[in-house]
Amino acid sequence: MSTANAAPAAKITYTSVNTDMTAFHRSFDEALTLVRGKAGKEHPLWIDGKAVKSASPLLVDLSPIDTSFVLGKFAASTADHVDQAVKAAHREQKLWRALTWQERVKTMRKAAVAIRERKFEIAAVMSLEVGKSRLEAMGDAEESADLIEYYAKNVEDNNGYIVPLGKLLPNENTRSVLRPFGVFVCIAPFNFPMALSTGMSAAALLAGNGVVYKPAQDAPWTGLMLYECYMAAGIPAGLFNFVTGLGSVIGDALWKNPGVDGIVFTGSKEIGMRMVKEFSSAYPKPALMELGGKNPTYVSETANLDDAASGVMKSAFGLQGQKCSACSRVYVHEEIYDAFVAKLVEKSKAIVSGDPTQKDVYFGPVINAKSAKTFDQAIESAKKGGKVLLGGERLKGGLFDKGHFCAATIVELPLDHEIFMRELFVPILAVGKVKDMDQAITQSNRAEYGLTAGIFTASQEEIQRYFDEIESGVCYANRPSGATTGAWPGVQSFCGWKGSGSTGKGGCGPYYVTQFMREQSRTIME
Repeated sequence: MSTANAAPAAKITYTSVNTDMTAFHRSFDEALTLVRGKAGKEHPLWIDGKAVKSASPLLVDLSPIDTSFVLGKFAASTADHVDQAVKAAHREQKLWRALTWQERVKTMRKAAVAIRERKFEIAAVMSLEVGKSRLEAMGDAEESADLIEYYAKNVEDNNGYIVPLGKLLPNENTRSVLRPFGVFVCIAPFNFPMALSTGMSAAALLAGNGVVYKPAQDAPWTGLMLYECYMAAGIPAGLFNFVTGLGSVIGDALWKNPGVDGIVFTGSKEIGMRMVKEFSSAYPKPALMELGGKNPTYVSETANLDDAASGVMKSAFGLQGQKCSACSRVYVHEEIYDAFVAKLVEKSKAIVSGDPTQKDVYFGPVINAKSAKTFDQAIESAKKGGKVLLGGERLKGGLFDKGHFCAATIVELPLDHEIFMRELFVPILAVGKVKDMDQAITQSNRAEYGLTAGIFTASQEEIQRYFDEIESGVCYANRPSGATTGAWPGVQSFCGWKGSGSTGKGGCGPYYVTQFMREQSRTIME
């Protein structure tokens, strides 16, 4: 193992605090140098274990920090490439499903080891490719390995999902067995390019399925590293296929291929709902969707305002607000509204913006020009009937002119303003005044999304009632490290309700792997 990949004393998560980061930063710097030296190369597709080139124009992977920096050039798949990948996955899946669950678990655990061995390199790539801070990037890499290990333990703890059933006759032997569906298409987003790609694909593989994997168009290099880790672990060539390309060209070809038995997708509600509606035609097929959020926090009159301001700020502006779980709206009790907003603005002003690959920089660029345009348009909307309390502009000068940098922004809005309901995926936090928790819950539940929610209060009764009545799959109370963000495998299930998810059973949780399987009852007369 290289020095760049030497592990620090403590595991880095999205909520790590009070940790000696000296060794971490030294290793990250070494990995960053290594990764910069690898930039600019051409990369093929990987189908059936073979490098495959495409006649289509290459996709140029640019850093959002400096759009003149070419990270790599990636082959662009066609529908024919997708079909080849699906057929390869089907062939290998028959062999993979024939293995014992113990054999599959053993191989997948090797994949977790492979990720940990390269975690600094993976994190450095993510920081350059997506604009993640060092802490966010390493948390993403660590979570990826933890997801595999947690899902493997789920399979192990449940004996491979083989359960003896009852008898009607003395010589009857019956059991329930969960079996794989076949081949899943895995379509990943840019914001957690390693963790979400790993979590979705690892669950499918552990369940005995084959996978055709398309990383986000803005994060193909991170996706390639996942493919390399899986191959290093000994996952059969052809079982997991890596196809890069434009969503407009191969998106439909992926999930409409007749050989595809299931979809697992993280992305926009618009695209996800189209998949859900059109994927099942001849018969129902699993379409596992995580579709974003518009996540509220309520700050009560009894809240610890320092904790509340810290938690809201971190959840609103971590990864520049580009998280499904980001706190994008906060409802504040009228009695403490002014005091809370003052603290929130003060803490947000202290955010260090710049090149997120550098030590102590918290806030980097948004992912691309389209996101920056969304930011501009939302600011114009916020100014109509509202007030910009902080930010509200593109960052300019020096480094900022090279990338897609938008200021961390807080806007004060009337409760009926459209920004309270619309997912933006940019660093804009809407703040509104409420009379009580009843009004906060009513306003929160108006949104079509239901992913995460937070509350800050000294009342245990309020916490319980908020959890009971809020329409969100992930709930946090009094969490200064992140009001609505920071879920971790085996610690917080990450489950979307309403427009945020298709199943209500979350990644990072105990029911996730089973969604990639179907039940078969087996009766033998002895």
